[in-house]
Amino acid sequence: MKLTIQDVKDYIEQEDVTFVRLAFCDVFGKQKNISIMTTELDRAFEHGIAIDASAVKGFGSEEKSDVFLFPDASTLSVLPWRPSQGSVVRMYCDIKYPDGSPFDIDCRRMLKDAVDYAESKGLTINFGPEHEFYLFKTDEDGYPTKQVHDRAGYMDIAPEDRGVNVRREICLTLSEMGILPESSHHEEGPGQHEIDFKYSDALSAADNSITFKSVVSTIAEQYGLYADFSPKPLPGESGNGVHINISVHSADSKDCLESFMAGVLGRIKEITAFLNPSEDSYKRLGRNKAPKYITWSKENRSQLIRIPAGSPEQRRMELRSPDSLANPYIALTLLIYAGIEGIDKNLSAPSPTDLNLYSTPEEKLSGIETLPGTLEEANRFARESEFVKSILPGRVIDIYTL
Repeated sequence: MKLTIQDVKDYIEQEDVTFVRLAFCDVFGKQKNISIMTTELDRAFEHGIAIDASAVKGFGSEEKSDVFLFPDASTLSVLPWRPSQGSVVRMYCDIKYPDGSPFDIDCRRMLKDAVDYAESKGLTINFGPEHEFYLFKTDEDGYPTKQVHDRAGYMDIAPEDRGVNVRREICLTLSEMGILPESSHHEEGPGQHEIDFKYSDALSAADNSITFKSVVSTIAEQYGLYADFSPKPLPGESGNGVHINISVHSADSKDCLESFMAGVLGRIKEITAFLNPSEDSYKRLGRNKAPKYITWSKENRSQLIRIPAGSPEQRRMELRSPDSLANPYIALTLLIYAGIEGIDKNLSAPSPTDLNLYSTPEEKLSGIETLPGTLEEANRFARESEFVKSILPGRVIDIYTL
């Protein structure tokens, strides 16, 4: 149920809430916030709370640096790790200029526009991200080390898996915040874990991804650990990815998943700089089940896109290249427009590549197109892309690629 402004006011009064955190993301997807007292909530909803955009990386210079945060009542969530008496709640915000117009670098608004565009086409597009992360020990000052929390492997159990209680606490906290985890387990790397949560609409999926990283980091710290979401924390070990499950439903009940997938495959080189935005991202790709080739197949984890086994109602595609350094609002925005382009043009996906791409000799794969091999190459594709220019503000493209 979507909460209204009045619902928020009633909740705050009934539950002894003292502080409200107004949250937003910078252009790189890093969560920021400002705390206000509940006495300032009416002002926040009506007039917004001013912040200095020039102090936020990527938001601009000192000229015309005043922007305003307007909380989105539907995103109200209590922060369970804060005191229950005088509790703290959080809402994500829309960012606007003083005249009330949308802030052009507000990535959350970009995704809202993409969702509206999909709805105008009669399309409902849902996303289910699967996040991987490492848990490292911290030193006596609480700073991260490169000592892994355990040496367990894929789906091992306690006592080898020392993260079981951490994952349990994360899942319980997410549930309290209205995010429903579907599963959690130890991943392949030492000290590596994965938690998947239930699919949702695009905006909720992006909000939930930001919340997820915050919760994981907070709970890990409570256990004296550091959660690392970077794409390649340890040389020679599995990297951290975000496998993005995507389902597409048309108002006329037409099956358009294949055309959506064809659209994503056709634009993947041009948008990789935003899905994999760091140098380390390219140390992950092509190794330890992270894709390199622009291919797809059913139930095949060596591919860029796989179609998981499941009932017709669960039919979806899983994109396996992104990592957690991607801004989820920008990533999902680009995927929506790429997929819709495939539907509009009635594109057909290429033939599936039913090979294990990790064991097939490289000479047999020489004709298959690959993802960009470096950040520099990915940036060049993005800068030269008319598709990307038609979707993202020039400032965002420049911030990422120059």
